[in-house]
Amino acid sequence: MSGRLARTLCTAALAAVVAASPAFAEPADPGSAPAAGPDPAPAAGAEPQSVAGLLAQLQTLYRKAEEAGELYKGTEDELKKRTAAAGKLRAELARARRALDSGRRDAGRLARDQYQGRTDFSVYLRLLLAEDPARALEQSHVIERAQAGRSAVVDRLTGAEKHAEELAARSRTAQDRQRALAAQRKKQRDTVETRLKGIEAMLASLSAEQLAALSSLEKKNVGEAQDALAASGALSSARPPSEEGSEAVRFAVGQIGKPYVWGAEGPDSFDCSGLTSQAWSDAGRTIPRTSQEQWRELPRIPVGSLRPGDLVVYFPKATHVALYIGDGLVVQAPRAGASVKVSPLASNPLLGAVRPDPDGEPLSAYTLPELPEDAASGSDTGYDAPDA
Repeated sequence: MSGRLARTLCTAALAAVVAASPAFAEPADPGSAPAAGPDPAPAAGAEPQSVAGLLAQLQTLYRKAEEAGELYKGTEDELKKRTAAAGKLRAELARARRALDSGRRDAGRLARDQYQGRTDFSVYLRLLLAEDPARALEQSHVIERAQAGRSAVVDRLTGAEKHAEELAARSRTAQDRQRALAAQRKKQRDTVETRLKGIEAMLASLSAEQLAALSSLEKKNVGEAQDALAASGALSSARPPSEEGSEAVRFAVGQIGKPYVWGAEGPDSFDCSGLTSQAWSDAGRTIPRTSQEQWRELPRIPVGSLRPGDLVVYFPKATHVALYIGDGLVVQAPRAGASVKVSPLASNPLLGAVRPDPDGEPLSAYTLPELPEDAASGSDTGYDAPDA
């Protein structure tokens, strides 16, 4: 991400709640991974677009970049799990091969004994032909134990061979899957980088007047969305967090001002779900890494039941997430070029809310950590395009 893009992004405040603009409606998404091709920037010499139209186009670019980033993070996490599983398989295969080698050595000794006439059958004949058959009968249990031991050698060898073959096949499959995931991860990373370059080109094409108009539109629309949410009664109650939730809030507030970097989990930079997952990890509770997994796996709660520490999820595909801190505010890592900041709860289109600690007992009293003076500075939005 270039310094020019970062400076331009900080200047250009982009709204997420705008009037529908058919001219810039997003085409239907079949649900597949985003293509790696560049997103279109305004053509040179094209007719000037309305502020709402420019906003819609920028939001579409941001949304596609965010979706590609979520796919990348999901693949990255899956690759880590597969790599760990493949390592365990390799260790198990090595143990199985050592057991197989041991079994083959035992089988070799058994074959040599048989070749040299030291089999159980020959010992049995010698005992029967001995001058004292009664003694041979008394020692028959010795022969039985020896025969059982040799049968066990054969069984162990057969089982070890089968187990080693199965593990080798599983190991090959795991390695193939690792290679496929690594290639998929690279493609998704390239897609994100292409999307971000498209955004940079788009912003570089805008005039100072257009950027100022976008900033004004953001403030207006976010304010209206927050007012509408408050009027609905969703923010009317105040609930204290659990002890873990309080710790998650403390951590998130402590990251204010650190830059957004997609895929980052701290300590020097974060993306949206990197911030929320690390906040709860610092509080002692492991939650899923991506915003989509957080929405899918954590218990959902009504927005009107929010308490500090809960996660607020945005956009229809759950591609953005923030941490609620109370008073209708969230801490979030908004997007590339921005920094971790405090934002109104309605700064992006709400999908819903989840609670990482549904079993956590609320504190009897709670005070929000002191916020930095510039905690709310910078842009809040820029991910989604309005529906046509």
